[in-house]
This record gives sequence, C-alpha cells and structure tokens, in this order.
Amino acid sequence: MIKTMKYTCAIQRKEYDVCSSCLQMKQFIFLFFMLVAGTMLPAKAQLATPTGTIDVPVGGNTWQLNHDVENIDQITPEGIARWTRVDQYFGTYIRLAKRGTLRLWLNATVANRSNLVVRIGGIKKEIALESGNKKPLYLGEWPIRDSGYVAIEWGAKQYVDLRHITSFGIAGSAIDEHVHFVKSNEGNFFYWGRRGPSTHLNYQIPTDNDIAYYYNEITVPVGSDIIGSYFMANGFSGGYFGMQVNAANERRILFSVWSPFQTDNPKEIPEDHRIKLLKKGHGVYGGEFGGEGSGGQSYLKFNWKAGNTYKFLLKGEPVANNYTNYTAWFFAPEVNRWELIASFSRPQTHSWLKGFHSFLENFSPKQGIYEREVYFGNQWVVDKRGEWHEVRKAKFSADNTARVGYRMDYSGGSKNEKFYLHNFGFFDRYTPIGSVFERSTKNKKPSIDFDQLP
Repeated sequence: MIKTMKYTCAIQRKEYDVCSSCLQMKQFIFLFFMLVAGTMLPAKAQLATPTGTIDVPVGGNTWQLNHDVENIDQITPEGIARWTRVDQYFGTYIRLAKRGTLRLWLNATVANRSNLVVRIGGIKKEIALESGNKKPLYLGEWPIRDSGYVAIEWGAKQYVDLRHITSFGIAGSAIDEHVHFVKSNEGNFFYWGRRGPSTHLNYQIPTDNDIAYYYNEITVPVGSDIIGSYFMANGFSGGYFGMQVNAANERRILFSVWSPFQTDNPKEIPEDHRIKLLKKGHGVYGGEFGGEGSGGQSYLKFNWKAGNTYKFLLKGEPVANNYTNYTAWFFAPEVNRWELIASFSRPQTHSWLKGFHSFLENFSPKQGIYEREVYFGNQWVVDKRGEWHEVRKAKFSADNTARVGYRMDYSGGSKNEKFYLHNFGFFDRYTPIGSVFERSTKNKKPSIDFDQLP
C-alpha cells in the first residue's frame, strides 16, 4: 500500500522526479494508482486536471468569511489577485444533486511556499504548496454525504502567498450536469450572483375595481436584519416602498418612483419625463436615484427594529395633464402614528395603482452569503370608491439569478396568517418559481382615517 503523499514526498521523489525517459511508464502507473486510491499528493507533484472536470470561478462563487478584517473584500470578477494574509479566509459554494466523492483542484500560482487549509463537510486537510508550482494544484478528495449546498472553506494556518486565484476544478462521483453555481460573468452575473437571488410576492387583487391604496405590514425576524437587506413592502408598477439596512448604524424607510424615461443616469432624463417631488415628511431626504433605472427617491433614516411589525400605506391616483401622484406613509409602533414619507408626481402616466407586490433583496455583494427571512401580513387594497378588499393570495417569483439556476437558495410560502420570503445562506430546499400561496386570515381591516393623514 502506497503511503499518502500529503506530508511526505519520499516516495514521490523516488518515483516521480526521475527524468530518465525509460521511467515514463512507471511514473504514469504510479500517478494513476495514486489517483484511484484517492490519496493526496503534495502540490509539487502536479496532477493534471482530468478531462470532464468542471471549472468553478472564484469571482462569482466566493465570499470572504471574515470580511470585517479592515473591511477588505479581495474578491473581484477575476478572482483574487494576491492572498498573503492568514487572517483572511474564504468560502466557495456549489450545489450538488447527489452524494459521492468530490475531488478538488485550485487554479492559482504559488509565489512562495505556503500551507493551505481546506475544509469540506467537517473534514479538514492541510496541503503543503511549494513555490513555483504550475496550476492546477490538486488538493484532495472528500466524501459528500448528502445532496444540496457544499461549502468549500479555505484559509491558511501559516504563511501564505498565492496569486492569480481564479477557479476551483471539481470532479468525482458527486459531480454531474446538475451541479449549480455561477458559471460565467456574462451579463455581470458574478456581481448579481454574489448579491444572491431576489424573490417576490405578486399579490392577487380580489377585485376588478380601480385601486387607490395599498396596505401592507412587515415583520423582520431577529437576526435577519443583515446589512445590505431591502425588505420591500409596497411595490407597484411605478416604484417601490419598504425598509433597508444600509450600515451598522443606519437604517432607512425608502420610497422611490421610476421615471418613464429608461436610463441608469438621472441626468439623462428629459425635463418632461422627470419625477416631481410634491412634498415630503419631516426629516425625509428627497432627491434622485440611478444605477438600476432612474427617478425620484426619498428616505427617512429610522432605526427600525427586528421583531417589530411596521405598517406601510401607498396611494396612487391619476391627475390632470397625464400625471399620476404617488404618496407613501409609514407607521412605526415606536411613535404610534402615521408619518408622511413623500409624495411624487410621475409624468407620462395616468393610472390608478397596479402591480401590488413585495420583495426581498440584498444589494451588497459582500453580504450575499447571509440568510434572511421576512414576513408580510394583513394585506389590503382600497378601491377608488373607498371599499376595502383583503388580499389572500400571492404568486411567487424570483430574479434571473434564480431563474437560470445560478443560485438556488430561495423559498417562500405562508404561515401564521402571513406570507414569507426566505433568501440567501445556501440552504438546500427551494420553492418552485410560479408557486401560488394563500394565507389564512382573521379579517383584520386596518383602521385608517385617510382625511387625517399628514
């Protein structure tokens, strides 16, 4: 039985480094036996990546697990240019459809002798990397005991100096055509994949009457208020209204209305297509936004708290000269009253409210690894005649990152009289896109005096 090559290279030096052409066949037989036996070769003994190996780009599937170290995030679309710090460690995530074995290679350059530590499924291996290696670097074989997401966690115990870390190569009996990860950066998917899949609840309105008001309630469970989260309560065909976690010490109630002129640069919007701010509440910022469409933006910095339930009310009505006015109010139990966020007028639009929906998204690529959940309850609409209608059904949808199968950590449903969305965190079960949910209700119509709203 040949001893493992992980810590000693005595056998390898004897059998592999011999340059005589007469030993080429013996060398090939040795390497083949080592491959079948699943033993670990030192990185200096390069195992060529076998045909059929799948390439997993670092740039779209990796996160720095301790990114708070000097707030450095080394992940770029090209991977990691150079890694020298042992206080930085990383996680690369793939989703497998079956059990079996996972064999792993790393495409990188070893600038100086390094000691790489890799952990998969609780099994840790330390691999000695000699300087001057050519890629790929064979790291070993791990058992995969169940289907679902697998975390490849990697760091360094001692000195490390790796450059041009671009991808992992994966092979083995657990790898087939049903493995899921962000496969390429076409369409800027490394950015969107690291943000993670956004999910939506598209509410089914129980009336054909024109709708003047949308009402919704949000509860974010304790622990789900992660930086980069946007819990959007009252979405409509012209904009969105909800609450965010912008930084460790900043949270916002955000209300925005898109311009009918499609551009990511608000400076390009013609004057007759600009969103007009009619009024805003005390302490509310009013301005413009760009980047993902453009238009009018308003937000109130408010330290909302996970576990509390907040109420959102939106009004939309067509007015003269082909405009529609949208007004948003927010109710926090901490202040116990409705607060005006803002009122905007949208040109080239003459419509009552349409497209009532909610969503959950993460807008920070560094934070796309962390699991979140949000509950939406007691949805109602009020038609233009003042009649209330309770909303009991919602259809589940997700963004393109989910639809193409690059990220599968998303779900939704209903429980305890509320709808919920559950994203990110690389959990295994997911909800089929297009599912329809129905919540149980107690007919709790909100008590709102519209004439007394600020």
